[in-house]
Amino acid sequence: MMIKIEAFVRQEKFEDVKAALDKIGVNGITVSQVMGCGTQRGYKEVVRGMEIDMQMQPKIKFEIVVSSESWAEKTIDAIVASAYTGEVGDGKIFTYEVKSALKIRTKETGYEAIQATV
Repeated sequence: MMIKIEAFVRQEKFEDVKAALDKIGVNGITVSQVMGCGTQRGYKEVVRGMEIDMQMQPKIKFEIVVSSESWAEKTIDAIVASAYTGEVGDGKIFTYEVKSALKIRTKETGYEAIQATV
């Protein structure tokens, strides 16, 4: 069973998370800069002398598809260990079962589609 992992982490943790994933041999990572808010509901900022309530926080979104539950656990453990600060806003991780995958260039499907090849 393939599993998709979506992890939302602090911007300043990008390099740490990327290095942790590289260290355990995770291939095929998609990264996006996103905005969002969780329970902390943003922060207050002073702009031109006025206090502005900033609801959305900048975050980094990692999207990774792995080939098994054991790889999902290993990947999630690496993300948690490298993204953790202990402060509100450390992020969230979601997992989903992936029904199918197709590599466009080779037409490979399933497990073969998500493996790194030259």
